[in-house]
Amino acid sequence: MQSVSKKIILSGRFCVGKTSLISRFVYQRFAFTYQTTLGVRIDRKTVQLDNLSMNMIIWDVGGEQTQSRIPDSYYLGSSGVIYVFDTTSPDSFLQITDDLTYIKNKLPQVPIITVGNKVDLLDEATLAEMKKMLPITADFYASALDGTNVENIFLKLAESIINVN
Repeated sequence: MQSVSKKIILSGRFCVGKTSLISRFVYQRFAFTYQTTLGVRIDRKTVQLDNLSMNMIIWDVGGEQTQSRIPDSYYLGSSGVIYVFDTTSPDSFLQITDDLTYIKNKLPQVPIITVGNKVDLLDEATLAEMKKMLPITADFYASALDGTNVENIFLKLAESIINVN
C-alpha cells in the first residue's frame, strides 16, 4: 500500500473550536476547558483511502482576527485547509469571504473545506436562520463535542487532496 504525508492547516478566528475538532479527530476526546493555541500546534493521524495511506500532519493555527495576520511560513507546503467558524457566533463568520479569498491567493491549487462548528448548541430553526446569514455555503456543519461530521471533514479533505494530485 502506498503511503504519503500531507500537511493540513486548520484556520479560523479565536474560539471557533479548531483545537477541539482536532482532538476529536485524532484522540476521540473533547476537553470542556478552553485553551488558547499560541502560534501553531501540530498533531498527526493516518487515514486509509482505498489503496493509499495518508499521514495527515495537522497544523492547528492560533486564531486571528484576519488570515493576513497568520505568518506566511505557516502556509508553506500545505496540501489542504479546513477553515472553521462558530455557528453560534456571527462575529466568527463576518470575515469568511475575505479570509477564504486570502487563503485561496496564498494556496491557489489547494482544496479548502469550510466547517461550521458547534451545531450541538443550536436547534434546527436557529441553525436554519444562521445559514441564511452566511455569505457562503459551508461544506460541513459539525460538533467537536459529540463528533458530528468530524471524521467526514478530514476524510473529505484527504480525498480532495488526492484528487488534486
